[in-house]
Amino acid sequence: MIMEYFEKGIVFFPDPYLVGTPADFGLKYDDVYFEAADGVKLHGWWVPKAGAPVLVWFHGNAGNISHRLENIKLLHDRVGVQVFIFDYREYGRSQGRISREGTFLDAAAAYRYVAETRGMPPQEIILFGRSLGTALATDLAIQKPCRGLILESAFTNSSDMAKMIAPFMFDWRPKVPYDNLGKITQVTVPVFIIHGADDEIIPVAMGRRLFAAANSPKDLYIIPGAHHNDTYGVGGRTYFERLKAFIFPN
Repeated sequence: MIMEYFEKGIVFFPDPYLVGTPADFGLKYDDVYFEAADGVKLHGWWVPKAGAPVLVWFHGNAGNISHRLENIKLLHDRVGVQVFIFDYREYGRSQGRISREGTFLDAAAAYRYVAETRGMPPQEIILFGRSLGTALATDLAIQKPCRGLILESAFTNSSDMAKMIAPFMFDWRPKVPYDNLGKITQVTVPVFIIHGADDEIIPVAMGRRLFAAANSPKDLYIIPGAHHNDTYGVGGRTYFERLKAFIFPN
């Protein structure tokens, strides 16, 4: 219980203040509110593109959805997808208090909103996780039908990260762990793993281990010179072309 309390500031870095909206980047969008199974009210943005599949975005552990605006614009314009991005509880305008259990409930609620409220069929839903969000996207991919799974800057599991970041907690096993390595073998849809070669937070070796464990069809894109938070900038045109080729293989 004590360690879970201190995860805020070690694992989670929620920011409640939005610094902009998609309109600042010339995008039309819907301001969306929906509820998790435990009643917590969550907030997100739906950025439409007629006739396109939707990228359901599970973001990393810091900031909020407004800190991904440039990336949203580029994904929408260059890859040609709709984007649904939302904040976990306590991030941005989402209510509640952040917890591991809560993030899984929030991810499930986001999928439910896309599939049921928006009526998107599974073959038009791509799960896209970055950093912490990779654990939620992977978990959903083995529970819910979807078109594909994209993992960017992904880690193997909670224990490996704890050993690396806080060696004094090397035996700590959270009650609700994040476990990409243990779950990715159960994913049956196409998988695309992206990682910066010089990622200073989550070593590229973790991305390679996940790729090795994943079932085919799968693809791996290591971006030379990229760190943890600059993958799409360093990758440039190639980054978006690789994403587009994965999402639209024909």
